[in-house]
Amino acid sequence: MKKIEAVIKPFKLEEVKDALAEVGIEGMTVAEVKGFGRQKGHTEIYRGSEYTVDFLPKIKLEIVVSDDSTEPATKAIISAAKTGKIGDGKVFVSAIEEATRIRTNDTGDKAL
Repeated sequence: MKKIEAVIKPFKLEEVKDALAEVGIEGMTVAEVKGFGRQKGHTEIYRGSEYTVDFLPKIKLEIVVSDDSTEPATKAIISAAKTGKIGDGKVFVSAIEEATRIRTNDTGDKAL
């Protein structure tokens, strides 16, 4: 099993969700987060004063998938979230040792 974590632009969430549904991914965890990468935020002017916005709003998706679903899910996220502009986000894939569905005590891929 693999855990896919993706940090994307907020307005891309629906497109990513639809792309994942097309490759058979049924569940995900979504969180509103803030962060910055190479773009280092930006400056804005409010009531005549300039200030720096260091942390930009992002969406973090967490998905645990079987090993054979990892590549299609990753490709779906990348293709749906890509705008070609700075700040599109990142995708991280890591190994999951064990998963258990609390309701049924199913473990491993059955828990997904």
